[in-house]
Amino acid sequence: MTRRGLWLIPAVAFAGPLAAALWWGVADALDAAAWSRLAADSQFVPALRLSLAVGAAGTTIAVLLTLAIVTGLHGTRAWARLQAALPALLAVPHAAFAIGLALLLMPSGIVARAVALLTGWSAPPDVATVQDPWGLALVAGLVLKEVPFLLWSVAAQWQRVGQGAELQRQLQLAATMGYTGRAAWSRVVWPQLLPRLALPVLAVWAYSLTVVDMALVLGPTRPPTLAVLAWQWLLDADVATNRRGAAAALALTGVMAAVAIAVMLAWRVSRPWRARRWTAGDRPAPVPARRPFASRVGVAVYAAVLAMLAFMSVAGVWTFPDLWPQRWSADAWAVVVGSRSTLGFTAALATLSAFTGLVLAVAWMETTPPHWDGRAAPAVFATMLIPGVLLVAGLYTLTLHAGLDGRLSGLWLAHSLYAAPYVLVALAPAYRSHDPRYAQTAHALGHHHASFLWRVKWPMLAVPMAAAFAVGFAVSVTQYLPTQFVGAGRHATLATEALTLASGGQRNLAAAFALLQALLPALVFAAAWQVGRRQARRLGAPAAA
Repeated sequence: MTRRGLWLIPAVAFAGPLAAALWWGVADALDAAAWSRLAADSQFVPALRLSLAVGAAGTTIAVLLTLAIVTGLHGTRAWARLQAALPALLAVPHAAFAIGLALLLMPSGIVARAVALLTGWSAPPDVATVQDPWGLALVAGLVLKEVPFLLWSVAAQWQRVGQGAELQRQLQLAATMGYTGRAAWSRVVWPQLLPRLALPVLAVWAYSLTVVDMALVLGPTRPPTLAVLAWQWLLDADVATNRRGAAAALALTGVMAAVAIAVMLAWRVSRPWRARRWTAGDRPAPVPARRPFASRVGVAVYAAVLAMLAFMSVAGVWTFPDLWPQRWSADAWAVVVGSRSTLGFTAALATLSAFTGLVLAVAWMETTPPHWDGRAAPAVFATMLIPGVLLVAGLYTLTLHAGLDGRLSGLWLAHSLYAAPYVLVALAPAYRSHDPRYAQTAHALGHHHASFLWRVKWPMLAVPMAAAFAVGFAVSVTQYLPTQFVGAGRHATLATEALTLASGGQRNLAAAFALLQALLPALVFAAAWQVGRRQARRLGAPAAA
């Protein structure tokens, strides 16, 4: 095969298993009897209504907060600090964050105890602050987790070759024409950036609508969201119930696609109005500059969640309304120490999956021109857009037919399919912006392309490659559904242990495992940061914050 055709290798390696899993997932759902049972189930409509409300609220609030934060902070020191903090925020697994947030907000949590000091409560309030019937706690958790992802997506667009500099020049030009910073962003920058953020926003919508792990901890239970209901049916021993779960997952996919198409059509229909609004020429009156409070609150909540996990993991007897436990206990950590095999397995699986994702990402970018990235975007974002319960059901059937269910190889395949897209998205801006003149010089000096990659290009890209690996590692550590389905219950990871313990009400153990799940990717991100620091020191430049 010529080098020109080498792009088929990474494409088939990723898209082949993904297409097969999707095929099996849809095939299991195409059962008329399953759809009849689904329509007749009394929980279906309320669960679907709840999922739509939670998904729409979470996505809308996350997008609006992202717009406000970027508009208010971009170009300031606060934006630089926030950008530096994004990897740490993204590294916190969804399940671990949900467990910490639940411990923080539950009726006997630290927030209620602080209020009790002021109100004189002697017992926890009889109010559902988590798993409330309206899904408010789940919406809050989704917003707090998805805003960093959207901010990261904006930063990635800004870093693309030439785009950041061009947009910066346009902002300066708008300022010289009398437009305030906020008006310049709303009329110049966002009209260009928003279409490029369509896939990340769609990924947020898909996740908010179909999330399972966070919904198990924060979401309502009577009824649960439709994704949780589908997950419960897919775990049932009865084949007919499994097919009803697959039908529910496919119904979620259809609803997700229908809403997304409706929003895109509305965006197109409103184009004339938007064009008139953006080109009206009027200068809005300046308003006092205000830095969004949301970014500082969000970072503080993340810190409070992690602190709560650490606190609860060693809290023994702790009666309400005391702010401090009467007794401390290390029993939870004794159990964690005894579960070193779970930690080792989680780390090994995440390392293998992240490395596979990195190899696929580098192979793709080395064998395809930059404009092909757009063509590959639907496949890259497929694992982010397809509801998890549908995809993992197909993955389970695929690994079952291939004899990989319950094996490390099957889990490696499943986790790699989820990690690879994130690795590619994280690495692409830096990799694509590498100056091609280095390659031309190396080839002119008689070096083969492999020698150029090994001795010049990859060492120069060591920092973004390490960061992309850390992203893939963090994605693998968060995977709950693939581990549970494809692993067939034979392999425990930190994610499955933490959620199982949280569902069983073992708060101390759940907090310890959740904290360990959060610390594991944080260590890998710290190692990636250390790579950047060493390279900066070697080049005599200041290390990135």
